[in-house]
Amino acid sequence: MKVLSVLMTRDSSSFETFAMQSIRVEVAGIPGDRHYGLLRPADGRQKLYPRGTPIANRRQISIVSAEECARIANSLGVPSIRPEWLGANVLVSGAPALSALPRGARLLFSGGTGLICEGENLPCVGPGELVERALGRSGLRSAFVQAAMGRRGIVCSVEKEGMLAPGETVRVAEGS
Repeated sequence: MKVLSVLMTRDSSSFETFAMQSIRVEVAGIPGDRHYGLLRPADGRQKLYPRGTPIANRRQISIVSAEECARIANSLGVPSIRPEWLGANVLVSGAPALSALPRGARLLFSGGTGLICEGENLPCVGPGELVERALGRSGLRSAFVQAAMGRRGIVCSVEKEGMLAPGETVRVAEGS
């Protein structure tokens, strides 16, 4: 895989991300990004604990592939789906089945950063709202969830701190 762009939110209250020249990655994630932190409150995705219970943050970084974004766009009948609308932190190419990457796989970036795949990033209406607003076409909000199923990318936690930048290569190492 190859990194095409790195992105982050401009403030922690926003879902939309913006392209950066490079991003510093710490064990708690990307400083200043919406998903930064060692802990996060349990929500609808984590049903083992009451909503709001502090749990380990395994959703620090979101990665999407250009190929899967193109498949979502094709399914929706739109020209493109931008990683910014998905709240993505990293856009890669060369990963047509990124969302199927197994939990526990290591993503080793040529610059030295190491991430652990925590699983598929299941689609929700938040990105669908951004897609609908950006393209000015009603109905995309709900259609997005169906179109993005199995194509929404992955969420990761940080194993080794470092910098992420466009142009880096990414090697996948299965398991520990």
